[in-house]
Amino acid sequence: MSNTNTRTQFRLDIQGLRAIAVGLVVIYHLLPQSITGGFVGVDVFFVISGYLITSHLIKHPPSSPKEFGTFWLRRIKRLIPASMLVLFTTVIAVRLLTPESFWRDNTFQAIASAFYSQNWFLLATSVDYLAEDNAPTAVQHYWSLAVEEQFYLVWPLCIAALWWFAVRKKLIPKRCVLIGVSLIVALSCAYSIYLTSVDPGVAYFSTFTRAWELALGAMVALVPAPRQRFSSSLAGAAIAWVGLAGIIGSGIAYDSATPFPGYQAALPVVGTALVIWVAATSRFSPTVFLASWPFRFIGDHSYSIYLWHWPIIVLLPFLSDTLGALDLVAVALATILLSMLTKKYVEDAFRKTLDVSTLVTPLRFLVVATASVALVAAGVAGEAQKREENASVSLEAALNGGVPCFGAAALADQSGDCQYEADKELILSPALAKVDKSDAYADGCWSNEPFEKKPKCTYGTGKTKVALVGNSHAGHWLPALDKMAKDRDWTITTFLASRCNPTDGRLKFDAETKSQGCADYGRWVLDQTSHGQFDLIVTSERQSVPIVGHSLGATEVPARLGYETYLKRWSASNTPILIIRDTPFPGATLKNIPDCVATAMNANAECSGSVKEWEWMDPLVDAADRTRHPNVAVIDPTRYFCQEGVCPAVIGGVVVYFDASHITATYAETLVPYLETDLNEALQSIAE
Repeated sequence: MSNTNTRTQFRLDIQGLRAIAVGLVVIYHLLPQSITGGFVGVDVFFVISGYLITSHLIKHPPSSPKEFGTFWLRRIKRLIPASMLVLFTTVIAVRLLTPESFWRDNTFQAIASAFYSQNWFLLATSVDYLAEDNAPTAVQHYWSLAVEEQFYLVWPLCIAALWWFAVRKKLIPKRCVLIGVSLIVALSCAYSIYLTSVDPGVAYFSTFTRAWELALGAMVALVPAPRQRFSSSLAGAAIAWVGLAGIIGSGIAYDSATPFPGYQAALPVVGTALVIWVAATSRFSPTVFLASWPFRFIGDHSYSIYLWHWPIIVLLPFLSDTLGALDLVAVALATILLSMLTKKYVEDAFRKTLDVSTLVTPLRFLVVATASVALVAAGVAGEAQKREENASVSLEAALNGGVPCFGAAALADQSGDCQYEADKELILSPALAKVDKSDAYADGCWSNEPFEKKPKCTYGTGKTKVALVGNSHAGHWLPALDKMAKDRDWTITTFLASRCNPTDGRLKFDAETKSQGCADYGRWVLDQTSHGQFDLIVTSERQSVPIVGHSLGATEVPARLGYETYLKRWSASNTPILIIRDTPFPGATLKNIPDCVATAMNANAECSGSVKEWEWMDPLVDAADRTRHPNVAVIDPTRYFCQEGVCPAVIGGVVVYFDASHITATYAETLVPYLETDLNEALQSIAE
């Protein structure tokens, strides 16, 4: 990613590799179906950076605080000006171009990016699958820059420590460093393979799983270079072509379903290392075109191209809606133009003018640049927070009866008096809707992947004991049930797991440990609830994970079978079990309801769906219908979300969903009078 300077001979083939790397990433982002594995371009950058920075360090190993400071501040001089310029500009553009519902995620990630901790921010949120439905931020590509900067911070200390140890023990320093770096490669690679198999979401962003890629580049700088005769031979050319084929092949063959990084990262990473190591010069080698002008030009501007392309892709739709062919061309041209200007007037200019001899000037620049981005981002986040607080006041008044026909009451109205214009009379705004979730989230009531922890939360202090069981689509009913608990003398105990359905059907997660953990969780729930511990069990599920051996599209029948046997055992205690049919699924046609409402000219015209479009499988209800246990009843709330075949995005001034499938806490609360009626009828049917 970065154009790190070294004292090694300038390598045109490396500039060509940079061009390929950034080209893979940009094409992947512009046309994701054309190069499905274009994300491997980042791995190519990592190897290049490891090679170049280590080549510099072994020629001049830092041995004093001033030399360490000079090294780090040179990195500041070369990398920070452009990255902070793009980050600052992006935050301003987000504030001016996007609705406030987009501000929170973008500004928080911008602050993380300013401090080069974006990868850890994304790693922390990768365990929350609810974040999958949020629109991508304009700064999320800074995660890879964060990994590199963290490497630059630690790597000179590692090299210096190994060099010092070798000198003290009278060993060959370069050989000692090579052994140490090789150990880092082995440990990090092993950890990457392990973590990718256990938790791919975390593995993707972790510095520790990526360290081996940078360290492998360092190894190339440490191992003996091939003789010039070999580099210029056909054998050298063949090795370079094999390496390049590994890069391009992985870009074409990999896709979002490929567990990554793991061992799959070896193909582009080792391929890059081979091209750099062999330094092929034959006229039959790929260096012929890697050193050509187009590749040199893109390679020279690769850092700025990487910085600019993603914010443009993310923000342009707010000006021109869906990106068409001309828009994609415009993105490419704008990226090239901005990268040229940034390279000339920022990257090159600061390289020549920012004095590192005193160490004070670049350090002062770093503080000012980082603080400027962080303060502007915090200001935008603060403005969003203030607006949300003001909206919360109006929302509280509406919930207390201050607004007629609020929420679900508008659907239940038969007089025609409840007429809301969804785009003009939003009481629950899109920005507020995104964070309008049940207390189960703030209270930490979820068992998350790999489902080792099994938390329970209690709401209410009534005599009647109620268990709320299921995944997030059980959890989004908690606001309504909690409100009912006060009137019905209930104590609600939650058994909630993110994405995991308590069932006998084994769910296929992206790691076997998660599948096993979910199965164990289901057995634990059964033990906790099937021996008369509760007076009522309320459950609801969303089938978002397929059964092992089946795709999601073909999982309905095997999932039903898993629920049938589970229900048989669950109902054996004769505890009444109330199943709430799953709500309509906007995610079938829309990525995110609040985002759609925020950007739509007419929210219900553009962000609603039909019952048929938003219908989703519900194998739990199917199992209940087929087994017909006398103490099991089903409630179908679909009519409170859809009428006359249409499921509105906004009902009675309330955004119905906080993402693409989960209902807002506010809308759930407005459903209480209607849900109570259904609940009473269901319990009556069980009693009879």
